[in-house]
Amino acid sequence: MAITLAQAKMLSQDKLTHFVIDEFVKSRLINALVFDNTVKPQGGNTLAYVYNRVLTQPTASGRTLNTEYSPQEADTKQYTANLKPMGGSFQVDRVIARDETQVVNHVQFQLAQKVKATIALFHDNFINGDSDTDAKDFDGIEKVISGSATDLDLGTIDLSTANAIETNARAFLYALRKLVGSMDGATHILVNNETYVAFQAVADFIPNVRYSRDELGNEIMHYGVAEIVDMGDKPGTVLPVIDIDENGLTSMYAVRIGLDGVHAVSPDGSDVVETFLPDFTTPGAVKTGEVEAVWASVVKATKSAGVLRNIKVLTGE
Repeated sequence: MAITLAQAKMLSQDKLTHFVIDEFVKSRLINALVFDNTVKPQGGNTLAYVYNRVLTQPTASGRTLNTEYSPQEADTKQYTANLKPMGGSFQVDRVIARDETQVVNHVQFQLAQKVKATIALFHDNFINGDSDTDAKDFDGIEKVISGSATDLDLGTIDLSTANAIETNARAFLYALRKLVGSMDGATHILVNNETYVAFQAVADFIPNVRYSRDELGNEIMHYGVAEIVDMGDKPGTVLPVIDIDENGLTSMYAVRIGLDGVHAVSPDGSDVVETFLPDFTTPGAVKTGEVEAVWASVVKATKSAGVLRNIKVLTGE
């Protein structure tokens, strides 16, 4: 069963679950993702999602009468994505929760902060996750597409100053078109904050960049049909999810979200996001609450994700 977080919210009657989902959908990426809510435990210590990734495109040709077509099959390879639990816990003293509510609801505040951290962790995994390096990670798109036909390096494109942006805006647009053109479409372009700011400045010089607002009034930037998403910082740090090296160079990722492209997976029958609230009706002064999401992302076709490298967004050392 395919489900989005908005649909998961409609299936839940719990007000705090609604609140938690609303916090998660503040991530433009997570809000757009489709979750294949089908993974069942198979025993052992993993929740495995097995799928086929399309590696080559099909061909077609004409033929003369009384001859056969030359057989050709699209090349696929079986992959396994292991879902990983992510989230965190918090503790609240029952006196604080009960009596200190005039300024802030402490349970709701801690839930919101824990969701914020979980979003950052998911964003980091979505780009950089590598289960071979950290068993708690799922594999991100950097690992999947590295060295593929959609891994583009067209030379350094300097967007590090206002003058450089004015000079190189069209070169950047050309490179961006090459990236999207190498793919089977792009619904989202994923950047860090420095690239997002540079993108806004580039918009003064190139067509196809427009702005809209979501239901909360937040500004959304688009390139063509693709939404530009600032992936923010790694959890608990001020380091961007999409790294900037010591020379000021970074990368920009693009994905096509869909069940035949890039999507998320979650356990069969789950609420996609789960909350475990402190129970203040039982003995014990300090109570624990938790937020947890058991997720992974998958790339069903290598042409559904791409990266443009060597974009210079800082002057460097």
